[in-house]
Amino acid sequence: MEMSEDDSNMEEYPTEIHDYLAAFEKSLGSVDEMLKTMMSVSRSELLQKLDPLEQAKLDLVSVYTLNSMFWVYLATQGINPKEHPVKQELERIRTYMNKVKEITDKKKASKLDKGAASRFVKNALWEPNAGNEHTSKTPAKGKKLQRD
Repeated sequence: MEMSEDDSNMEEYPTEIHDYLAAFEKSLGSVDEMLKTMMSVSRSELLQKLDPLEQAKLDLVSVYTLNSMFWVYLATQGINPKEHPVKQELERIRTYMNKVKEITDKKKASKLDKGAASRFVKNALWEPNAGNEHTSKTPAKGKKLQRD
């Protein structure tokens, strides 16, 4: 009886981890496809189409991905990546990613419309009239609103 390649591979590792390995292989395929897509366009051509903030995001994601993959490589080689300089590099990249996120959030934040704010405040405050009485929409303290 001849064994297929899949049967012989199944005997090399516990069957409990087969699903995990299959998912890992699928993920590697996805990463490979993404890298091929990214590599199909020249970097300079890609950067020309992006504004500086988007360029920074692309650079940070690229370098973070590369360092993360190196982290995984170290782990597969039996080296503790937490004790390797790659850990500090990932933390440094995360710091810059957070800075870019803050800049992006500030850009998205609503800007103060000074004219609208001025009109809002002006309409909310009372204005004295010729008879020195308040012309506010709310009654003054201690006085009751008169109804007709």
